[in-house]
Amino acid sequence: MIYMFLADGFEEVEALCPLDLMRRAGLEVKTVGVGSTQITGSHGITVTADMTDADYADEAPTLVFLPGGMPGTLNLDASRTVHRAIEAAVRANGYLAAICAAPSILGKKGLLAGKRAACYPGFEETLTGATVTASHVVKDGKILTAAGMGAALSFGLAIVAELCGAEKAQALRTAVIAD
Repeated sequence: MIYMFLADGFEEVEALCPLDLMRRAGLEVKTVGVGSTQITGSHGITVTADMTDADYADEAPTLVFLPGGMPGTLNLDASRTVHRAIEAAVRANGYLAAICAAPSILGKKGLLAGKRAACYPGFEETLTGATVTASHVVKDGKILTAAGMGAALSFGLAIVAELCGAEKAQALRTAVIAD
């Protein structure tokens, strides 16, 4: 199962665009609201999560997705459940995906050491041990990172390519008329 964690102050496009693409590709994704099912993004858009963090119990997630935004990233980082999910994915050899400021959560945990990664400009120093690239989307092993909202579509397609194959991602790219 794929879990996308949402906390108040998340960047809406960074979450909803990849979520839409993953679901179009047939992937099962559960949105997890930190503290509530009603989560308000950084631009005042409220979404209803599938479940709350209190309901999260998967010890072997396929992928844990962390959108950025402020203060959403700080709120995700403050959640023990988010950290528990990240650790469960690592133990299960699952994937981690983080965009914008959210790669900082992975960086602070030491999960980016020796890896290439992307993040929103200004967060580079939080990616402890990573080689920060100018690429908008970076995959290194089981970790996918992206620079920000403008990369959300490409990031979602990269996740689909990784989990469903390049052919499925290309078909989806064509279907949504992506560049």
